[in-house]
Amino acid sequence: MTFTARIALVGERSPNVQSHVRIPGLLEAVRERDGLLVEAYWIPTDEVGDGLTGFDGVWLLPGSPYKSESGAVAAVRSAREEGIPILGTCGGFQHMLLEYARNVCGLKEAKHAENEPGGNGPGGNGPGGNEPADDLLIMPLACSLAGHEAEVAVTPGSFAERLMGTPRSVERFNCAFGPNPAYLDVLRRNGLRFTGHDGDGQVRIAELPGHPFYFATLFQPELAGDGTRPHPVIAAFAAAASR
Repeated sequence: MTFTARIALVGERSPNVQSHVRIPGLLEAVRERDGLLVEAYWIPTDEVGDGLTGFDGVWLLPGSPYKSESGAVAAVRSAREEGIPILGTCGGFQHMLLEYARNVCGLKEAKHAENEPGGNGPGGNGPGGNEPADDLLIMPLACSLAGHEAEVAVTPGSFAERLMGTPRSVERFNCAFGPNPAYLDVLRRNGLRFTGHDGDGQVRIAELPGHPFYFATLFQPELAGDGTRPHPVIAAFAAAASR
């Protein structure tokens, strides 16, 4: 019997978000090119509930602020704890880090500036420089990446390098928020790896060793090219969900 992978596309679907328009065609291209049978189900964040058990893959989409931050975080937690392949792009990347900080690192007050009134300041270091005092895990970027292309350097030997097949790649961005550098060591100490950086050393890819497929990119692989050929990240995610 042929296996069909059920993929949850988590986010508020909108014809005004370019990635949302492209994703159905990209998944169809994966089906035609790689012979992977995937069915996509759009799940608004306020309909996630306690998780997404029963799906073979979860893609936390761009298009934040989400209607429900707690729903987005619950989707990530479900996928992480149950070993469901998960991909987060742009806003998805940001909320995957938010979930990890809260539920793995114990930083229950970690916040996303996009969801906080006036939350636009940089983080600092706490007493003795041990932990960041500012609770903004995701903060405004010094320079918005909305509509930009930039080179991403991939860590040699990482899952990201194997998945993307290259040590460097030019990727498209459409975001104005990124991780607060003050929190990166805390996330690293608790097992998260940052395996893609821009020319200034800023984090652009996160992955979780030991998980079947936990991959987050601040860039948007669904915006690569003309939308007819799936980016290696998308093809690898679909393959992981189909196993």
